[in-house]
Amino acid sequence: MSRFTRGLAVGASVLVLGSSLAACGGSSDGGGGGGGEKKIAFIQGVAGDQFYITMQCGIEAAAKTAGAKVEVQGPQKFDPTLQKPIVDSVVASKPDAILVAPTDVSAMEAPLKAAAKAGIKVVLVDTTVNDPSFAVSEISSDNVGGGKAAFDAIKQLNPNGGKVLVISTDPGVSTVDARVKGFKDAAEADSSFNYLGVQYSHNEPATAAKLVTAALQKDPDIVGVFATNLFAAEGTATGVRQADKGDQVKIVGFDAGPDQVKALQDGTVQALVAQQPGTIGQDGVEQAMAALDGKSTEKKIQTGFTIITKDNLDGEGGKAVYKSSC
Repeated sequence: MSRFTRGLAVGASVLVLGSSLAACGGSSDGGGGGGGEKKIAFIQGVAGDQFYITMQCGIEAAAKTAGAKVEVQGPQKFDPTLQKPIVDSVVASKPDAILVAPTDVSAMEAPLKAAAKAGIKVVLVDTTVNDPSFAVSEISSDNVGGGKAAFDAIKQLNPNGGKVLVISTDPGVSTVDARVKGFKDAAEADSSFNYLGVQYSHNEPATAAKLVTAALQKDPDIVGVFATNLFAAEGTATGVRQADKGDQVKIVGFDAGPDQVKALQDGTVQALVAQQPGTIGQDGVEQAMAALDGKSTEKKIQTGFTIITKDNLDGEGGKAVYKSSC
């Protein structure tokens, strides 16, 4: 995730980021499996986030190739109480398919099951729910592997070991929970490291900064922090800078928006674990269209990730940086 404007009045909690694409041909029939232009709704985890913008770019490109129309909406915050009304509204508009990043594994399950029951093909992108059996496909990064990669990066930066901490968003978000697990398992398996656990910033950089400041007051010898998303990394970097511990504490962030890349260039973050949101979006459209055409689908797809450092930012790493617009 990346920085977006906060503190705005939420209102209906909806921000339309993408309008209908011109389709390759045919008229909309509003039904699955038949002829004509298909309608796909993409419901983001949060509006204005560069991870989801990059995913949107992949969705739009794939939809254009498939001759489908896309509408994009998302809540102002990664919050199920804001996302559920959007899902309900989209379901009422009867698209052929919904690509959605659920904001909670429990709270978003019932409204998405209702969408599937209404005959809409549901594809879960990025995040999931406790029982995803109603979805035609789940597509996400290998988040457990990404968490382990984050620990490996911190270990490479601190070969002598030491205390390490995780700053995450909220419990109950499938992707970040998996990242925490991957990091925790790797850290606890290495006796040279002392895993201090995970603290939750509720997607607020200011909260993450306060948590890191407090953690460094309690344990001034912390050597590494894994920040599980862009907001957490942004706040972690602020907290480390305010504590004047930049030479000691190595930060590995997850995601690769412009703000995080700048932090990497400035040296406040030492490595980034970049996902492939564009690929997730493309795969999501392909699975939705296959389902609408009565073809078989892949129930679960995992995409890879790229470790970005200063050394590879001008090469392969730079290709993995997220987009601010399509």
